Amino acid sequence: MSTITTENQQHLAYILADGDSQVSVVPERGGIVTSWKINGKEVFYLDAERFKDPSLSVRGGIPLLFPICGNLVDDAYSFKGETYPMKQHGFGRTLPWEVTQQSTEDGASITITLKSSEETRAVYPFDFQLDYIYTLKGNTLEQRFRHTNLSEKTMPFSTGTHPYFQVADKTKLVFDIPSTDYKIKGGKEVFAFNGKFDFDQEEIDFAFINLEGQTATVKDGDSTLTISYDENYSTLVFWTVKGKNFYCMEPWSGPRNAMNTGDFLLTAAPQQTVETVISMTMS
Repeated sequence: MSTITTENQQHLAYILADGDSQVSVVPERGGIVTSWKINGKEVFYLDAERFKDPSLSVRGGIPLLFPICGNLVDDAYSFKGETYPMKQHGFGRTLPWEVTQQSTEDGASITITLKSSEETRAVYPFDFQLDYIYTLKGNTLEQRFRHTNLSEKTMPFSTGTHPYFQVADKTKLVFDIPSTDYKIKGGKEVFAFNGKFDFDQEEIDFAFINLEGQTATVKDGDSTLTISYDENYSTLVFWTVKGKNFYCMEPWSGPRNAMNTGDFLLTAAPQQTVETVISMTMS
């Protein structure tokens, strides 16, 4: 049985439930998923103190990345001779979204919507509508992202997510990543991945490129996380910091600075909708 309820926490949260699985979505705070519980066990990490402060970016759950993934050189990009400022990961994760549809017919599903405004046009000169659909079916959470260009000019963008997965002991994780090629944040050199991470480092920020498949898995004891993504996603970022009980496995459609380089940028023609899909399953 699927249900959708609401709870007044610090912000209004929509609670999607299906079977033994429950997901919390907070549209007002960047459309973020803050919690995913299976049989009462939390899947995601969330820094609750940062979440309470709207001036800070959220560290935890699933922040949404649009219209860029990662950072731009000098936090700016050029388009048709004009320069626009853009902070890391874009504005999708910081603006309030609106719930525009709900369904419990085939799992628990809500659609959250973000439309262009004077605020977004100041940094991204396009009219658009984003309709992001969260669907919970058992132990699978699907994110179906629809990006509609309402401008009269072609709209370039990147899209992705930044999920924070809770972990007790990172050294016991077993990874199956569909690439052996990665770059380190800020570098151009391509390194070969040997299947293991050195968690004694203060920070790990690897962008896996040349993906040879559309699925990555992480085993943590008896549980296995499977992340699947469609062909629009070119980059899979692994990020964690020492001393924190989380790791991030992030599907990005384009790499850092793509708005300047053009590398793997997605484009939507006028009035076109570009759909991308990411799903996560815990077993």
